[in-house]
Amino acid sequence: MNMTRNSPLPAFSHDEADELRASINSQIAQETLDRHDQNLIQQMIECLGDTRGLVRLYYAETLGKVIKQPAVEQLIDALLNHPNVVVRRAAGKTLTLIEDPQAVPHLIYALLNDKDTVVQASAIGALARIGEASDIPLLDILASADSTESNKGHAAWALAFIGSKAKEQLYAVYNSDSPEVRAAVVGAIAKVAEENREDTKALNLLVESLNDSAANVRSEAAAVLGNLKYEPAIPVLTELLNHSEGETRKSAALSLMKIGDRNSIEPLQIALEKESEEGVEKAIALAISLLERQTEEDDW
Repeated sequence: MNMTRNSPLPAFSHDEADELRASINSQIAQETLDRHDQNLIQQMIECLGDTRGLVRLYYAETLGKVIKQPAVEQLIDALLNHPNVVVRRAAGKTLTLIEDPQAVPHLIYALLNDKDTVVQASAIGALARIGEASDIPLLDILASADSTESNKGHAAWALAFIGSKAKEQLYAVYNSDSPEVRAAVVGAIAKVAEENREDTKALNLLVESLNDSAANVRSEAAAVLGNLKYEPAIPVLTELLNHSEGETRKSAALSLMKIGDRNSIEPLQIALEKESEEGVEKAIALAISLLERQTEEDDW
């Protein structure tokens, strides 16, 4: 994935970076700035390694908001190959401002291969902002047995951030063989439902996921439905109080607690009487306690 790059310019001194900034500001004011001047773009990218945060921010914002697309290729090159980790970090953050889909495969490469955690975070931030074009590569990370838990966590976060921008692709892969993919889809679809409570397809998918074959998918679905306080999910959540897996029973109890329907108290009490796992018992007891307290407050 490494791109052919020109040798990096010598590091700019503070005075040189300031002089360049003054020159750029003058050109912007006079409307004479050549956005396609590759030598100028390279100089600006080198200034992304300045030790002063505000100076790095100036060059990142100028590249990302003024130069924009003409800087993408050199920013990708810097992200992948620059020997200065500060420049690689800033290049990823600048690509976040531009949101150009052509950067997606290179951002994925940086996420998976750069050892610096800030570069990884910059890459995932850019992928999330780019949106729909990032969806399938992110899902591939989740489905891959070679992906680290950190990378899977990054990918799941980005998918949730993208949400409704990529909902059709998310629906298309919902039946993936990978539990990690299905759990990530549930998390992302939850954002779709949160943004549009009239989206019955999203809400129905979340309820359907309560009966998924994988425990992590069921737990994710229960958690998001609880956060959404989605009352039509109550019957299925109540059934899950009798599930064979303790973690699923626990997730169902906590979801019912968040939804806050006082009619859930009785089935929770019945479940508590039958429960044998200590951690699940505590969760059910907590749910009952909070629902009873809420009922007392409502009566006032």
